[in-house]
Amino acid sequence: MQAYNNSADEIIKKSSIDETDKEMYRSAYKMTIENLDFWYGNNKVLHDVSLNIEENKVTALIGPSGCGKSTFLRTLNRMNDTIPGTRINGIIKLDDINIYTGIKDVSQIRTRVGMVFQKSNPFPKSIYDNVAYGLKVNGIKDKNLIAELVEESLIQAALWDEVKDNLDHSAYMLSGGQQQRLCIARALAIRPEVILMDEPASALDPISTSKIEDLIGILKKKYTIIIVTHNMQQAARVSDYTAFFFQGDLVEFGATKEIFTRPQKKKTEDYITGRFG
Repeated sequence: MQAYNNSADEIIKKSSIDETDKEMYRSAYKMTIENLDFWYGNNKVLHDVSLNIEENKVTALIGPSGCGKSTFLRTLNRMNDTIPGTRINGIIKLDDINIYTGIKDVSQIRTRVGMVFQKSNPFPKSIYDNVAYGLKVNGIKDKNLIAELVEESLIQAALWDEVKDNLDHSAYMLSGGQQQRLCIARALAIRPEVILMDEPASALDPISTSKIEDLIGILKKKYTIIIVTHNMQQAARVSDYTAFFFQGDLVEFGATKEIFTRPQKKKTEDYITGRFG
């Protein structure tokens, strides 16, 4: 695999970073969020959110429905930019680059910060073409290189052994759990540094959910992962850090073990113990 690493990375990772916006020293965190406010029109849905995301760790975002966690997740790769009337204040950095002022092309953010959605959304294409899509969009034309990257991504997504003989079949022929792992492979193919997951297992059966959770544990060795989940047990199982949101506020953030066993805020304790939510 080593033979193609540099050429692939050079094509995929080429970004439009404003050099004048770089700081002197690299941040100790993969992502840094400072005093973040966010509005849908006149409705303010995030209030002064600040936290740091550690590299090669899993950070879970928990809280009741409508608390702002999915909105917060989408600010991390500027997905909310696609919604008319949204507005943001504050700073979000990827390494040392402010993603709202320091990168000219938003597509470069979404290359470095990939996204896996709640409902699996394979394209109406073959299994192979689903994974290859992002590579082709990013300018890779070498068929051998694409084939190697597709295989590597499917292996990383723990799907290769199940589909290697049927790569030309429609992605819609896969089960729900397989489709979600295909979407993860599609995100991995473009070599992201951060993977955002919005309830990636909420529509899956217990066996498929277990596979996704096992996969997250493997992927964090190479990627930084941020996951939204309503499942308290899932957050406790897969994450290193947990952020509890309530009504647009970040109530508490810390090591998952501490949040679930010794929360500092009563509201956090009430939510985790099922008193509301």
